[in-house]
Amino acid sequence: VLIANTSNMPVAAREASIYTGITIAEYYRDMGYHVALMADSTSRWAEALREVSGRLEEMPAEEGYPAYLAGRLAEFYERAGYVNNLNGTQGSVSIVGAVSPPGGDFSEPVTQHTKRFIRCFWALDKSLASARHFPAINWLDSYSEYLEDVGGWWREKTGKDWLSMRNRAMELLSEESRLSQIVKLVGPDALPFTERMVLETTRLIREGILQQNATEAVDAYSSVEKQIRLLEIVLYFHERGMAIVKRGAPINLIHDLPVVDRIIRAKSTITNEELNKFDDLQKEIDEQMSQLDAEYRS
Repeated sequence: VLIANTSNMPVAAREASIYTGITIAEYYRDMGYHVALMADSTSRWAEALREVSGRLEEMPAEEGYPAYLAGRLAEFYERAGYVNNLNGTQGSVSIVGAVSPPGGDFSEPVTQHTKRFIRCFWALDKSLASARHFPAINWLDSYSEYLEDVGGWWREKTGKDWLSMRNRAMELLSEESRLSQIVKLVGPDALPFTERMVLETTRLIREGILQQNATEAVDAYSSVEKQIRLLEIVLYFHERGMAIVKRGAPINLIHDLPVVDRIIRAKSTITNEELNKFDDLQKEIDEQMSQLDAEYRS
């Protein structure tokens, strides 16, 4: 079902479109269906709400939006959920709302009020898109409050502690953000080898896991088992590399290891049915790291 209200349509129709969409979603939910509602975008709906409020000469709040903007957003998002219907069936409505803040300003009212009521937020980043990094989702500004809820599901599906590995990867990415500010001022050569190892690992995370190519048959879709093996192999590389760097090995030796390129290309060279190849990749890491370890241990 598609409900279209363009900018040249009456403002009342643009305001009503989002209510029409959620009402139709609830109709199918009550029939026992699981419905996904994509609202693109709630910012345009809020602008229509502001225009109606202005014509009614209501008291404006911040940036001219009506004072009841937060309440209207809450009323919309609270209509999502999983229900037991009176006819004995079960149905649900999942809402995916897009927010289009002017100039990418996340501090504007619609974005701020939306983030108060939702538990998951994906922040698209123009700089990532300009760098051809897709999907262009900023990993630091995005968040999910469902981590504890889905952690058990990941453990059941993969048999591994996904939540701990995910948290460790986020720690490294957060550390990279801090180190990047220093690098811009004094350059990477001023950093100790341990911190440059963090930058090397986060490069593998960004290019080998977070960045995807929808035009490649292998990389277009990854099973949960493959995703966690990719993350596991990168974190394993980090632990082995960090141990060697602490013994005085230059970071450029680790950067130039042949296995580094294989880790980055694993997302597009190892299919969902060939997960055993990750064991071979880990053996390569062990072999090449052991050579460095033996050299600097002595």
